[in-house]
Amino acid sequence: MEEASSQRSRVRVSLLSITAGVFILGLKYYAYHISSSAALKSDAIENVVNVVAAVFALGAIVFAGKPADREHPYGHGKIEHFSAAFEGGMISLAAVLIGYEAVHSLVDKPVLDVHLLGKGMAINFVAGVLNGALGLFLIHMGRKQNSHALVADGHHVLSDFYVTLGLAVGLFLVKLTGLHWLDPIIALGIGGLLAWTGFKLVRTSSSALLDTEDPELLSQLVDVINKVRPPDILAVHELRTLRSGRYVHVDIHMVLPEYYGIAQSHDLAETFARTVVKEAGIEGELHTHVDPCQRALCAQCAVKDCPIRRELQARQVPIILEQAVAQGPI
Repeated sequence: MEEASSQRSRVRVSLLSITAGVFILGLKYYAYHISSSAALKSDAIENVVNVVAAVFALGAIVFAGKPADREHPYGHGKIEHFSAAFEGGMISLAAVLIGYEAVHSLVDKPVLDVHLLGKGMAINFVAGVLNGALGLFLIHMGRKQNSHALVADGHHVLSDFYVTLGLAVGLFLVKLTGLHWLDPIIALGIGGLLAWTGFKLVRTSSSALLDTEDPELLSQLVDVINKVRPPDILAVHELRTLRSGRYVHVDIHMVLPEYYGIAQSHDLAETFARTVVKEAGIEGELHTHVDPCQRALCAQCAVKDCPIRRELQARQVPIILEQAVAQGPI
């Protein structure tokens, strides 16, 4: 029930993003239309990308909300990373179109209506402020709902706000100095900034799609493990994570006293897994594999009344990240 409510919230936020994006696009296009500014046109083109990306993000969120099935045992969440990569590609495409338009303006030198430029700048600035508010809202809701697609969309929209601020300063100089050639130069600068933004978004999303190691998440898990592990979890290793949209899948090997029976080991592992997931505040699952101690960790074992101990009882040794992610036996 809670998951269904969370999914509906993500869809509503995405629909709001599309609606607001269309409205802001109308304002920016009108600002360009009355002023014939290449820089304002570049900003409007970038907002077209915002709307297309928001529509794609909505589709990704709906698809990602489907439960795991036989064909997708880890769920459908990775589509959100694909959505973010697509958005990065669209931003890069917008950068190319803006660059083309800017060069065209430099060569043909179209007439810039300086008298209406001030009005166009004011309308465009209002649209930019709306974009800033929308971007912050999308990032907040994306993090709250663990939606990579919403967070990526929010960062994209927020970057458009920063572009608008820079554009306003540049066009003010055009109006002040009367140097019309500054207008397409500003547009070229906007295109370069967007190209860099698109590249970073594609790189980040590609890392997630390729299951690149997440040091921040691993460190968080190790901290939680040290906080909640009982004395009879002597050590852990082969800690690995896999993100599928908002879901996190964790694998870990646990070293337990070798004299524990199957039922006791199973119950300990299940309780430990549920506790770690809850304390870490992640939406996902933790799969455990149990290894026997083989009396190799007596020097750091804090289990009381161990019948097979070879050394005196010791204090529990904190787990470090390097040990937790180490492959192979302890």
